[in-house]
Amino acid sequence: MERTNPIMDEAPIIYAVPVRDLPGRLVRTVRTGRSPQGHRVGIAFTRPELLIAAMGTDQPWEELCESALRGMLRPLGIDVIQVDPLLVAPPLDPSVGDRAAPTVPARVPAAPVDPRPAARPVPIGTGAVFAHGR
Repeated sequence: MERTNPIMDEAPIIYAVPVRDLPGRLVRTVRTGRSPQGHRVGIAFTRPELLIAAMGTDQPWEELCESALRGMLRPLGIDVIQVDPLLVAPPLDPSVGDRAAPTVPARVPAAPVDPRPAARPVPIGTGAVFAHGR
């Protein structure tokens, strides 16, 4: 019986990946975002139409295979790619400061604990991504 490697026989998936131009340079970088849970994620779309629907017609994009996208995200410490998010928030204004890490006050007062169980858990992977342009 002949053994085949199904991964080698399949063509790579090509994604439409949102990018941004770096000011004053002829360089583009992939846009990243945050999941509803606050984790940094890569953003990719299976079709350009889905990217346009989520991010608008002015959003530049490039075609990348998954391995190329992962290679660009790995140095940023990102190992999750959100595919076909339904909503992507616009990037923050660069004057806001460091966009890579959320700012947290030094002391946060403890919130009162509600002894009742949560009414309904929030579903994971709702498709919303909050882009921050990095």
